[in-house]
Amino acid sequence: MPIPYRDADELNDYGIAGYLTIQPAKEGSGYLAALFLINARGEPIEFTYNRIETPHTFLWRQADIRRHAIKKITTSLLSLCPKIPRLMLCRAEEVGGELFCQDIQLSIPVCRIAPAIKAFPYSATEIQDRIEAEEPLNLFWYPGKPPEDSIELKLLHELLGRGLLTEPFERTLIGLRELYPEKGK
Repeated sequence: MPIPYRDADELNDYGIAGYLTIQPAKEGSGYLAALFLINARGEPIEFTYNRIETPHTFLWRQADIRRHAIKKITTSLLSLCPKIPRLMLCRAEEVGGELFCQDIQLSIPVCRIAPAIKAFPYSATEIQDRIEAEEPLNLFWYPGKPPEDSIELKLLHELLGRGLLTEPFERTLIGLRELYPEKGK
């Protein structure tokens, strides 16, 4: 009787997931951002990063500067990234719903992730879902949650099962800190 097994190469069919991280620059005005691509096993595929300075002027409202800078740095990452992920994941605390619901339209599903114990605003065009992980998480999908039998959702569940739903954001932050160390250190 054969021993049941699952060939890990099947995971290649799931494609890759993109993790978008956007952080305010510590030493001044501006933002740092990275798009980190991993496969379903969590292996790194691509790391694209950039930095943007924001103007110090009375002509801009602070909220408008932030929105403009985040849109600009995100489009630069999307333009530079050599591979297309199956889905884009980002933290709701870093990326507002307006980025992908109004300012940039992607051809892949976008999922903003937030701890369920915190309240985050979301767009009326996003679909809210909840997932039980190590801690319960709210997922905000745009333009909508992929169908249950879709490869995108299988990829998400594979990442969740391997503890990779939020962990790659930490690796992305480590990469940004190495690339853009704080001045004076």
